[in-house]
Amino acid sequence: MTAASSPRYPETETGQARDTYTARQTQSETKLSFKTSEMFAYVASVVAVLVASLVVGDGSDGVDRFPADRAWLFVTLLTIGYLISRGLAKSGSRETTNTTRR
Repeated sequence: MTAASSPRYPETETGQARDTYTARQTQSETKLSFKTSEMFAYVASVVAVLVASLVVGDGSDGVDRFPADRAWLFVTLLTIGYLISRGLAKSGSRETTNTTRR
């Protein structure tokens, strides 16, 4: 009479059962920041603001219509918006971990 073996505890030649462990890697839901379209949109927006500040010159009255300090304020606001968007994207995800599963 032979005892039935289960897939979890296969019979060995010595008759002892062995427990099998498998390592499983869980991944986060979000991509790395430089692989996202948000990053490309952010970089393009920063470049566009700085180029616009450089190109837009003085008006007919001699006043700079888009001064550098205003351009850098817009770059700062874009950076804050980008950081908030990445924070929201990462808030629901977990870091990559290795877990042992029985």
